[in-house]
Amino acid sequence: MEFSLPARVETFREDLRNWLAEHLTDEIVSAGQRAPSDPAAFEVARQWSRTMADDAWAAVAWPVEYGGRDATLLEQMVYVEETVRARAPMPINIIGMNNIAPAIMQYGTSSQKETLLPGMMRADEIWCQGMSEPDAGSDLASLRSRAVRDGKDFVITGQKVWTSLGHRADRCQLFVRTDPEVSGHQGISCFVVDMSLPGITARPLVTLTGDADFAEVFFDEVRLPEQALLGPLHGGWMVATTTLSHERANAARLYVEQQSRLRDFIVDTAEGGEESAAALEDPIILARIGEAAVRADLLEILCQRSISSALAGGDSFRTASLCKSVWGELGQDIAALGFDVLGPGHADGRWLRHRLASRALTIAGGTTQINKNITARRVLGLTNR
Repeated sequence: MEFSLPARVETFREDLRNWLAEHLTDEIVSAGQRAPSDPAAFEVARQWSRTMADDAWAAVAWPVEYGGRDATLLEQMVYVEETVRARAPMPINIIGMNNIAPAIMQYGTSSQKETLLPGMMRADEIWCQGMSEPDAGSDLASLRSRAVRDGKDFVITGQKVWTSLGHRADRCQLFVRTDPEVSGHQGISCFVVDMSLPGITARPLVTLTGDADFAEVFFDEVRLPEQALLGPLHGGWMVATTTLSHERANAARLYVEQQSRLRDFIVDTAEGGEESAAALEDPIILARIGEAAVRADLLEILCQRSISSALAGGDSFRTASLCKSVWGELGQDIAALGFDVLGPGHADGRWLRHRLASRALTIAGGTTQINKNITARRVLGLTNR
């Protein structure tokens, strides 16, 4: 599917390309590939967020009043395509800016908007999102962390896990149960939590790659003022769905990432010496490359259909779930291809790292099983009998 882009959108693309050419250096690109595990690289990437914010390129979808460009959906798509292809680091607060900020803009008080949004965009404050729990991963309705009223305060007790940047975060968008008498998605509330408060313990989790990008976070009778509530009491599910619904143009990241990864593999193989270059003449390897290329093009079509649906006012969420499933499985297969052909030592272990990290692609951001259930129900119209 090809979008016919208006002249304004192409001008937007050209302006962004020119700005990236002027400001994006090899050092920044390298830091983006190592952060957040490397503290020095993390600080370079943090400074990059500030550089982008200074010229209103950090969050183009945000309204101008909050430091954005009020970009259209097509401009957002172009932004993702160009920044990913240029290998620009994602903003350190990417989860906050894409997922949490829209909820603050919609449900936050004037004070919350004025206090929280500028520091988030510039990465002056690092954000995390407290959703997943040991017994409640992709299913927010099963969470057990709770908040109990005590006068004008709330007292939080519970645990979150696989919290991105949880051990580095200054603030957390936290979802807990505030009404134990109801079940499912009812009785959940959302809070903005200062991570320096007494009773909060964050422990980094080391993954297969040796990185510590996630954390488990414990809340032991953490006292919050009622001003920390984001949105209505017991209305946390509504806040969460608003949060997750603002990722529409980011579907472009899915196909550009995998197309770029496949190109990297072909270049690394061709330039890796006689033995690896010979793999490009192996019919089995060529078949795997061809299949991956076709699936990457299919992913592009699926993602652009999702964006097109959003443009037309349709339900982009249902096709986005299918995109996520295809992206995760394709990413694993490309990583396996690179590792099988190039081995663990090539390019300073890059393909070993991709191979190990790819195991999370069908888990993070919603498991493939959950996404396939959504596809079955909302795309195919299947129901449980």
